Amino acid sequence: MTDKLISHWRANNNVYPQKFVLSPALRDEYLQCLRTMTTNRAKTITAPDRHMGVLIEVAENTPGVMVAADGTEVVLQ
Repeated sequence: MTDKLISHWRANNNVYPQKFVLSPALRDEYLQCLRTMTTNRAKTITAPDRHMGVLIEVAENTPGVMVAADGTEVVLQ
């Protein structure tokens, strides 16, 4: 997600994309990564609604995408 976001910024004069859309499984994987990166609070972290300021939406049947500022979808994996 971070790599796609940075690439978007570079290509679009630092404009933010509209959102990330993750499947429930990808959201859980993202949450697990957050928990792994922390120390004491690992069990209490809940899934955030934003990643680096970009809205995170959860939807069934998505491969995991970033919706660019112009509306195009960029697959995350």
